[in-house]
Amino acid sequence: MPRNQFQRMIFALITVIITVHCYVFYSLYVLNGATLMEVTGADSVLHAINAQGGVYMFGRMLPIWAVILVEFCLAYGLECLVGSPCSFKLACKNFDPQTTHPVIFESAVICATVGVMCPAMSFLAAWLYYPYYSGFHFLTLLANWGKLVCCNLPFAFFSQLFFIQPLVRTIFKALFRKDIAQRNKSANLPCTES
Repeated sequence: MPRNQFQRMIFALITVIITVHCYVFYSLYVLNGATLMEVTGADSVLHAINAQGGVYMFGRMLPIWAVILVEFCLAYGLECLVGSPCSFKLACKNFDPQTTHPVIFESAVICATVGVMCPAMSFLAAWLYYPYYSGFHFLTLLANWGKLVCCNLPFAFFSQLFFIQPLVRTIFKALFRKDIAQRNKSANLPCTES
């Protein structure tokens, strides 16, 4: 899909904007929502988060917008520097992009991206959400990382493969419609010998 560095950066930006919001929702509402409501006695997860003064991160309570901003910056940097380049190389080790059907190759890239980004972001989250109030222990960090990977990997795989990436590709095609049409037009021109 993206053909140059600018397009890759925009593609990563769209992906990370959608993904971070999905994962914050998944983490707060699906994984921890019932516990938050039980502890605070609130009738909704949002009220429970507000009642406790925000979301625990960096050893203090932060508002949801700050959590999303921190995760966005980390995810975007990681996606641009590690996720995209590594996932493309991993997919190319198993499939030739020139001869493989585009849907198969794009699915391989998505799976490789999940395989790289999920453990990496879960490791960062293990640091961000570590229970620093009880001291620090490396084995606790590793246990939290393993727990986060186990919780996030199924959600990451299915949401990226069936929801997020198709949506990102649709948005990307709409944004770069003229460039894609011009590229397709020049690809379909017959070659002439001079």
